[in-house]
Amino acid sequence: MGSMPIACTLTPEQLRCESAELLPGLCSLADSRTWTSSGIQLLFAPRSEHLQTIARVVDRERACCAFLTFRLEIPAGGGPFALEVSGPAGTTEFLAGLGLTAAP
Repeated sequence: MGSMPIACTLTPEQLRCESAELLPGLCSLADSRTWTSSGIQLLFAPRSEHLQTIARVVDRERACCAFLTFRLEIPAGGGPFALEVSGPAGTTEFLAGLGLTAAP
């Protein structure tokens, strides 16, 4: 697969209006946020509603930001859910430009 452009297909107006249903909104629900070399890792309390929200946001983001890779870990024993959002070089800067922050 060739390299994909690091770009969102939503207009600035759509991004502004829909940010609560996209990564910025999901990030605000996370208990912790940590930048990685290729993106961000979000940790969530292990609640069913968080799992449903994560699935809904990932599905939306796959459509408008096809360059992103999502990895969800749901550990045994009821530990926090970990969602890693990553991509090619430049992804961390792109995500920071969306207003995602590393501190809760």
